[in-house]
Amino acid sequence: MAKIIVVTSGKGGVGKTTSSAAIGTGLALRGHKTVIVDFDVGLRNLDLIMGCERRVVYDFVNVIHKEATLSQALIKDKRLDNLYVLAASQTRDKDALTQEGVAQVIEDLSKDFEYIICDSPAGIEKGAHLAMYFADVAIVVTNPEVSSVRDSDRILGLLASKSRRAEQGEEPVKEHLLLTRYNPERVARGEMLSVDDVEEILSIGLLGVIPESQAVLKASNQGVPVILDEQSDAGQAYSDAVERLLGKEMPHRFLDVQKKGFLQRLFGG
Repeated sequence: MAKIIVVTSGKGGVGKTTSSAAIGTGLALRGHKTVIVDFDVGLRNLDLIMGCERRVVYDFVNVIHKEATLSQALIKDKRLDNLYVLAASQTRDKDALTQEGVAQVIEDLSKDFEYIICDSPAGIEKGAHLAMYFADVAIVVTNPEVSSVRDSDRILGLLASKSRRAEQGEEPVKEHLLLTRYNPERVARGEMLSVDDVEEILSIGLLGVIPESQAVLKASNQGVPVILDEQSDAGQAYSDAVERLLGKEMPHRFLDVQKKGFLQRLFGG
């Protein structure tokens, strides 16, 4: 049976799609057959970050409305044989997704994949609710800002009460915190919440801390998941997060202000 992971947040622009692409790619790199599904109907971005936007012929909504088969709509990644993308529609609205339709697609994907990553739209509207409804695991993405953390707390409330597991009285959705755009220097200056602050407010386990990094923007512009940039701190942090997701104990990195060496101070590195 596939494990269904929703990547969610209350606020837009926190890095959900970047995180979905990185985590899905990281799982595939470790030999797990993985599909990433874009639930953001009307505003799809996953195909851009995965570098497959020109190959989208049929999408998630086409499959739900029986206008295409799942095998027609799934896009195989060019880099990894066991990684696929199911793109969102750019031309429909959120009401094009139905609970019955999504349930059928998830059931069909479960027959063939080990991991189904649901890339949720922001907020609490229909697409976001459907993305989280079927989840076994939730990765709650937040920035170290009060408004972002507060919105994530609301999402945790919905996961606890409005998921299929909650409705059926099953074991709760397993929740993980992924803190993105973390800048230890700004934390030290009191401009951002610390990791401890966010953990205290949300009270869920920390999956990873992704440092603020130009590598993320560069990777997105190139259509390459940032986890494939093994030299970047963001790529390494996502790789660590995937290891933790798979049950491995990994120390957290990139939490402290880096002391500059003599040459860095001399030349402003």
